[in-house]
Amino acid sequence: MSSPIATALLSYGMSGEIFHAPFLSIHPGFQLNKVVERKNKKINLRYPKVNSVNAIDDVLQDPSIELVVVNTPNETHYRFTKEVLNAGKHAVVEKPFTVTSAEAEDLIALAKRKNKILTVFQSRRFDGDFKTLQQVVKDDLLGKIVAFEAHYDRFRNYIEPHTWKEEAKPGTGILYNLGSHMLDQALVLFGKPDEVDARIGIQRPGGAVDDFYDIRLSYNDLLVIVKSSYLVREQGPRYILHGMQGSFVKYGIDPQEQDLKDGKLPDGTGWGKEDEQWWGKINSTIQGVHVERKVETQRGNYCEFYDNLHHAIRDQQALAIQPEEAKEVIRLIEVCYESNKLKRAIGF
Repeated sequence: MSSPIATALLSYGMSGEIFHAPFLSIHPGFQLNKVVERKNKKINLRYPKVNSVNAIDDVLQDPSIELVVVNTPNETHYRFTKEVLNAGKHAVVEKPFTVTSAEAEDLIALAKRKNKILTVFQSRRFDGDFKTLQQVVKDDLLGKIVAFEAHYDRFRNYIEPHTWKEEAKPGTGILYNLGSHMLDQALVLFGKPDEVDARIGIQRPGGAVDDFYDIRLSYNDLLVIVKSSYLVREQGPRYILHGMQGSFVKYGIDPQEQDLKDGKLPDGTGWGKEDEQWWGKINSTIQGVHVERKVETQRGNYCEFYDNLHHAIRDQQALAIQPEEAKEVIRLIEVCYESNKLKRAIGF
């Protein structure tokens, strides 16, 4: 592999600690050199060789840094990514890409002018359950798909203190937080919908940001439903897929996030492998034969994001996640809010 890419993180909160530093630390194609930590200095407890700095300028003014991960609060993504690109560095932006699609368009144009790589960490594309779902569709195991329903639910019946995610600021709320994953998956699977009908709101007493949504994406001959709530204690299926020949139902969620929270490093042979109890079930007619069985979940691996990114920077290979795709997610979020405001379906 060619020389490691000197990389910096703009923060070391949950995103930096759980989703980026572990992969950057074990990937031979990257070298995590700097992390911005304004208050709590934690990076050296786990990564003693990384340089903790106090300000973003300490990263931007360092000519050795090639790549910067913008994993700051959502409303700052546009400003900081613009500064990163203007400093002549490649940029990874934590999802959601930006708050508005206009901001996303501006960053895409800037990256092209600067001839720099710009991508977005849509990590749930690399979940094993989603990869399995894609395979079921690709292999035509259900016939023509007529309905798809996805859930991303949690049980958090309180307002989490001391976090910007619970504050009424641009880009906060469950739709930007979890919806940016779910809508991205829907667009990857089925492309742009014809109409969007969304209901978004606050269910928890005292809440300042939206904490549930029910979104219907209408296609010519397909209905896609994506739902999320912080008040779901008993989990239902994560994915439900119906076709002309049968159905696929999947419970449970990819194990990588919990393993990362438990302090495991993504360097073992069993990484991303889901326990058999969570495998999905297919009930369909395939080539004239009735099939009813479990479908083994493919191995998830967020490291694939960084594999691709290294090849994009060093070998000019195509990005797995194009910024234009991430922009469409933001545009769809904007349309969802407009639909909710009007309380009716609108075109996309």
